[in-house]
Amino acid sequence: MTAFGGSALYLASICDLIRHGHVVTADVTEAPNRPQHERITYLIGSSTSPAIVERVTAMARGKSALVILDSDHRKEHVRAELEAYAPLVGPGGYVVVEDTNVNGHPVLPDFGPGPMEAVDDFLEEHPEFTVDTSREKYLMTFNPRGYLRRVR
Repeated sequence: MTAFGGSALYLASICDLIRHGHVVTADVTEAPNRPQHERITYLIGSSTSPAIVERVTAMARGKSALVILDSDHRKEHVRAELEAYAPLVGPGGYVVVEDTNVNGHPVLPDFGPGPMEAVDDFLEEHPEFTVDTSREKYLMTFNPRGYLRRVR
């Protein structure tokens, strides 16, 4: 989810530093005054809508992709995002599922099934991905078990 565009701008600035990359981000609402940057493309719509998935897939075709999922945190939505966007990631690349700490992992115990549960279901059917706990630094993360590395 784009929200106000701060994370997109941050990631675009990292792309500037490495002189490579483009940020594609989607949100269901259009917010005024989102930061503009030549490395950012804002899409309006649900991240799981066929039109958005098709557009992102076309933009990523033939490129290396890092996927970060941080929109609707309900299990069903995250699971649909994983199915749609994980295929864009090549071997050695990552899908980062944000906020896997909700639903008692360890915060918001009454949230209900969310990102962590979606990750667990996804991994049961996708052995080409594994959890990379080495990305969880200093025993603190909002994304426990949320760094999924494609191993094949």
